[in-house]
Amino acid sequence: MTRLRSISLPYELWMSLRYMRSGRRGIALGVWVSVGGVTIGIAALIATLGVMTGFSEEIRDKILGTNAHVIIGDASGADMASYRDIIEQAEATPHVLAAAPFLLRQVLLASESQTLGVVLRGIDPAGESRISDLPKNMIDGELSALATPVRVGERPGIVVGRELAVRLGIFTGDEVHVISPVGKGGAGPGVLSTTPKIRKFRVVGLFDSGMLEYDTALVYIHLSDAQAFFNLPDVASGVQVKADDLFATDRLVKEITTWLAPPLIARDWMEMNRNLFAALRMEKTMMFIVLVLIVLVASLNMVSLLTMTVVEKTREIAILKAMGATTDSIMRIFMLEGLVISGVGLLLGLPLGIAICALLQKFYTLPGDVYYINHLPVHVLPGDVAFVAAAAIMIGLLVTLYPSRQAAKLDPVEAFRQ
Repeated sequence: MTRLRSISLPYELWMSLRYMRSGRRGIALGVWVSVGGVTIGIAALIATLGVMTGFSEEIRDKILGTNAHVIIGDASGADMASYRDIIEQAEATPHVLAAAPFLLRQVLLASESQTLGVVLRGIDPAGESRISDLPKNMIDGELSALATPVRVGERPGIVVGRELAVRLGIFTGDEVHVISPVGKGGAGPGVLSTTPKIRKFRVVGLFDSGMLEYDTALVYIHLSDAQAFFNLPDVASGVQVKADDLFATDRLVKEITTWLAPPLIARDWMEMNRNLFAALRMEKTMMFIVLVLIVLVASLNMVSLLTMTVVEKTREIAILKAMGATTDSIMRIFMLEGLVISGVGLLLGLPLGIAICALLQKFYTLPGDVYYINHLPVHVLPGDVAFVAAAAIMIGLLVTLYPSRQAAKLDPVEAFRQ
């Protein structure tokens, strides 16, 4: 007692600590059970929020590593003949870092052993290097090889994803057939009147975006090669734009729209992937609610613990009230007991949750054929930690209200008669 008083603790806190230590063995055990429950609940909440946040951010980064922040195209899906003027205007718009054209078509890619449907993207390699992370994602060959002039008798270059190359059984330097379902018209009407166009391309590079969806279904060729292959004039499917702030692309879209002539429209990455990110936000919110309920259940142990403490310390409470302790002081004694339990559980649970996140990120891998990514990303946000801490303390205080009020309403005369 002398040592506790020497550090000038408020007497309510001193009494709450004393009640926690000097009760029966069941009360002491209950204290540790309550602390353990809060600790595990906090750790689970931190780990889950860290995984959900990391998963959402990883998918966002992978999508933006392959796609642009803003896409300008025709609302009807038609090709754009004025794409060069659009690029010039886009790059003159504030907050635009770069703009480049692209041409999209669905084709078949055939090797000696396999034929698969893919999305062919015709690009300008120099412009693509300023827009996306494709040059960084190259694991074999160089993106600049697409720009190498094709000599007579040589095959134009094509860049494919690593997983697609595995499925087709091809390597850099091999030749593949690109088959367009829409080719030259035949003599008669109907499906049989169209002869698919086939051309050989040479694999000049492999890329790995980290997302199985892109690595198995996306191939790149030079824009001019794509135009020639599909018998098109100098057109593009759209213009991709890179912004200096990926979280302000909605304002950039409004700025671009002021000078776009219909039917051209601009859409940002958030709008194009709205359903995906809305689902991820909803999942994170629901997981937070479920895990907060786990913390609440763990905190409810404190109700029985404090009720037992009130019953055991009835005479001590009566003495305090007889000595002049106010109702508020008695309530504070038991509320501080719950606050101490929640605080200790929080101090233990936070580092435990962060340690679990570190272990999950280092050792746990995801099946690449099921998820968008092949590893488990984890990112613990300071805001999430602060929110979890506030929620734990608030729950810890709320569950102490009933037993604290019961202790405060205790009649000293009736207590001494017992």
